[in-house]
Amino acid sequence: MREDGLGPSQGVRPLIVTLEPDEASHRFFDTQRRAHFPPERNVIAAHITLFHHLPGSEREAIRSELARACRRDAFRMDVTGLRSLGRGVAYRVESRTADALRAGLAAGWAAWLTPQDRQTPRLHVTIQNKVAPETARRLIEALEADFEPFSITAQALRLWSYEGGPWSHLDRFPFEA
Repeated sequence: MREDGLGPSQGVRPLIVTLEPDEASHRFFDTQRRAHFPPERNVIAAHITLFHHLPGSEREAIRSELARACRRDAFRMDVTGLRSLGRGVAYRVESRTADALRAGLAAGWAAWLTPQDRQTPRLHVTIQNKVAPETARRLIEALEADFEPFSITAQALRLWSYEGGPWSHLDRFPFEA
């Protein structure tokens, strides 16, 4: 058994990078997620994923690049509507600044990116997933009835280790010019 608890065939756990919104926005999204996500599947808090699967073996290089990328001011992002996931619902998040930040990181990590992380991102916060399509359809209709676009503030990047379901938090990189 290796020091990280993994056997030789399991390798190093993949890394995930998320964008952290301001505290009030995070509370809102997490409350929505707890209300609508199947409890047995809701093993992580609400989040905005930038990268789904980076190599754990490159953790220090990734940390270094995240620290460099966060030498900037916090920035605004717009929550512009709801998005159907088929078997779930998410809030759409749009930000040219977030897109540019992610594109810069992706360019440096191009050799490490999985097909999913090579795609053009559609930033969002999932508040429901793994439910029957009709359940998801009812929720999106209910939420759209009262939805008004709003803004949130991106405060930091977070680095996580994927643990086969839940994630372990590794580091937080606040935006600081």
